[in-house]
Amino acid sequence: MTKKILIVDPYYGGSHRHWADGLRKYSRFTISVLSLPARHWKWRMHGGAVTLAEEFNKLKSPPDLILATDMMDVATFIGLIQQTTKVPIPVVTYFHENQLAYPKSVQDSDLQTSRDDHYGFINYTSALVSDRVIFNSQYNQSTFLNLLKDMLSRLPDYQNIDTVSHIEQKSVILYPGIDTELFDSVEITEKKKILHSLFGITDGNMIRILNHFFRRLNLSI
Repeated sequence: MTKKILIVDPYYGGSHRHWADGLRKYSRFTISVLSLPARHWKWRMHGGAVTLAEEFNKLKSPPDLILATDMMDVATFIGLIQQTTKVPIPVVTYFHENQLAYPKSVQDSDLQTSRDDHYGFINYTSALVSDRVIFNSQYNQSTFLNLLKDMLSRLPDYQNIDTVSHIEQKSVILYPGIDTELFDSVEITEKKKILHSLFGITDGNMIRILNHFFRRLNLSI
């Protein structure tokens, strides 16, 4: 029987949606998505878990695996679905980004009032309760783990810094896939024009680098 995976994402838009839709299209598993519209990201990180837990508890059959994203308060979500799940369901959290390293807007009121670490703390507890943690890049993993140590070390007591190594031990890096069908409908000459337009590529060395990249995709500019 094909395993069932449920992607739970309170911010289903942009790269998050593209990633989820790609998994649904190409995975050998049966994948469904439980989501909310991609707006009000701070409210999604606070309240999304409550709304999506209510929807989860209405499901007729539970999935074999829950695949959450970093925009989810996974700890709250797990707590709210425990009453309806007869057996524990493995939970994996996929980090598209992390709020400890994500650039802050100078107009952000949370930054001005020194409350900007709160969303990073949600990322922390989400990673802590997950069975596995997946980062989409080495940079994403290393910045999260290093900045997490810094954040915990600033707490007045019971800093629990040892939990960082626990998270690291159960984390892996899994790069997002590339849907090369995007390039299939574009003529080779058009690819070159697009790259020149987007990146201002005129230097021969840079073109050779990009040629190498596209050769890995069986393409050429």
